[in-house]
Amino acid sequence: MTAAAAVTGAGIGAGEPGTETGAAIGEGPGTMTGAGAGASAGIATRARTLLELVRAPAALTVLGDTLAGAAASGRHAAPGRTVRLAFASTCLYWAGMALNDYADREVDAEERPHRPLPSGRISPRTALATAAALTGAGLAAAAADGRDSLAVAAPLAATVWAYDLSLKNTPYGPAAMAAARGLDVLMGAGARGARRALAPAALLAGHTYAVTAVSRKETLGAGASLPAGALAATGAVGLVAAALTPATAGPVRRATSTVLLGCYVLAAGSAQLTATVHPDATRLKRAVGAGIHAMIPLQAALTARGGSVRAALTLLAAYPLAKRLSRKVSPT
Repeated sequence: MTAAAAVTGAGIGAGEPGTETGAAIGEGPGTMTGAGAGASAGIATRARTLLELVRAPAALTVLGDTLAGAAASGRHAAPGRTVRLAFASTCLYWAGMALNDYADREVDAEERPHRPLPSGRISPRTALATAAALTGAGLAAAAADGRDSLAVAAPLAATVWAYDLSLKNTPYGPAAMAAARGLDVLMGAGARGARRALAPAALLAGHTYAVTAVSRKETLGAGASLPAGALAATGAVGLVAAALTPATAGPVRRATSTVLLGCYVLAAGSAQLTATVHPDATRLKRAVGAGIHAMIPLQAALTARGGSVRAALTLLAAYPLAKRLSRKVSPT
């Protein structure tokens, strides 16, 4: 689910082809400079490929899960905890992306040959090891916050692996992805505060289900009913979220939440409407990308609804950044 220019695998691990040329031309300092430059270029190339593998910029769309869950449970006043769990959430998200490409490597060889695995820039073994290492880092970060957070992080990690390795291409795929997103929100609340965060978790899970359903057809095209269903889900999520804003909320909190929900509906719905009119692969892919990015204003609205307006507005700043970075590394 990512797009980038294909890069030959020759420069990975052994340096760029120019390394050997530099070593062969003359002797002395020039030789060392050429070899050093080639090695640096090889490391930079590998780093860029790993960032592409995990869709690094797309992690901006999961940071708000922690904030929404923490705000709903009344635990948003602990910045250290929020940072730890945001890091855990990011690691588990990146692990899922690496694992996704490992599991899809044969399909991607035909449908997305530019991806790191089918293009030969990363081996399946490296992708699997990356997913395992990131999963371990995510669980360790959650454990550092205590058993309350680890109790949610563990089933979240299990859901991510189950989705990528067995459920993705079954009728249960969208539900599994939605469950992972919901658990990510609940991790922000912790096991003890999970009940209070069920509403934002369900809303983000519902949005995720709709986006995932469309993503399954993004390379092939589909009938208009698929993006139309996603559009209806976006409208429903926005209306339910607005209706659930507590009557006791102050005018600033209510106004902020309402405006952010409007931003969410516009961000996701406009692309979904276009895909409904013209449900070809290009517009479906745009609708999926827009749906992924629209999670940020939705998370911000839910965070404001939970009582943390300042955190919500700070989170919203990630939206234009995520869209800008997606031009370099696609989130899909």
